[in-house]
Amino acid sequence: MTSMARVAFTLRIGTEERDALETLSKVEGRPVNQLLNEAIQGYLRRQRPKEQSLEKSLARLRAYREKDPEFKQAISEFVEAEVRHEDPLEGEWTELQSATQGPVQSKIRELLGAS
Repeated sequence: MTSMARVAFTLRIGTEERDALETLSKVEGRPVNQLLNEAIQGYLRRQRPKEQSLEKSLARLRAYREKDPEFKQAISEFVEAEVRHEDPLEGEWTELQSATQGPVQSKIRELLGAS
């Protein structure tokens, strides 16, 4: 373990966890504080790949935003993709009615003038 500056920190944990830590401390002959420090370091080490992945994603988003700040290129590409292929349902009215309508569905249809 590397020597670093230490700061006091209050931690609230359940009584079962506290009892388990005290038992483990006695079994291993090490202070609870040391056990907790090692557990926290291990957790942070395991989380590091996630953090790095998020940082990379954020960097890519920022770079994209700088390249296309008003999303004009993205909107243009979206529009192009929408018109490139025929949409078989475009502009066609479809209606699906349930065999039984509950009171909520009936009221909504009434309010929408679709009774």
